[in-house]
Amino acid sequence: MQQENNNLFLRVYDRLLAHYGPQEWWPGETDFEVMVGAVLTQNTNWINVEKAIANLKNGGQLSFSSLHRMDTDVLAEYIRPAGYYNIKARRLKNLLQMVVDEYEGELAFLFADSLDDSRKNLLQVKGVGPETADAILLYAARKPIFVVDTYTHRVFSRHGLVEEDTDYYSLQQEFLDSLPEEVSLFNEYHALIVAVAKEFCKKKKPRCNNCPLQRVEES
Repeated sequence: MQQENNNLFLRVYDRLLAHYGPQEWWPGETDFEVMVGAVLTQNTNWINVEKAIANLKNGGQLSFSSLHRMDTDVLAEYIRPAGYYNIKARRLKNLLQMVVDEYEGELAFLFADSLDDSRKNLLQVKGVGPETADAILLYAARKPIFVVDTYTHRVFSRHGLVEEDTDYYSLQQEFLDSLPEEVSLFNEYHALIVAVAKEFCKKKKPRCNNCPLQRVEES
């Protein structure tokens, strides 16, 4: 993509990619690990998620069948480092049960389903909201859906690219309307937004003077 592109959302992407380079998200050795990580990362940082996943791996339990059979209390202990471990254990069990009920326990069937139907089924799972569902669909199922999170809203509202009170679906639609429908682009873009939000567009005391997106809305 070229910097002279008139599409402002693409210009933001170009700026971030030039500054950070490819991020190669999402960290995970298997699609199942990515799905588990999408639930565990709710309300915590990735370092804690990695510790929880390492516990499951070291115990030889990081598989669909193992987690589905496992008692919820036992699962909670494995994922304790991720925080809110009792809640997240129930959410993981709910998610796995949905895959059993709707897709015969086969992740491949979930991932092969249409975007609309797979998303609808994910959102019916108690504890799985739009961000978690879309992370599973984009990063594990490789479907063209843009993941919106707190960082996305903060960066784009601060630069006046969207209204401050824009909701999840409206902000997501802005990206879908402005970008080519490419899984790799959606993947990379979201990761780059997280990078700039953590380094520059902080919740408190943002470092605006050195931000790679400085005056991007004027360019």
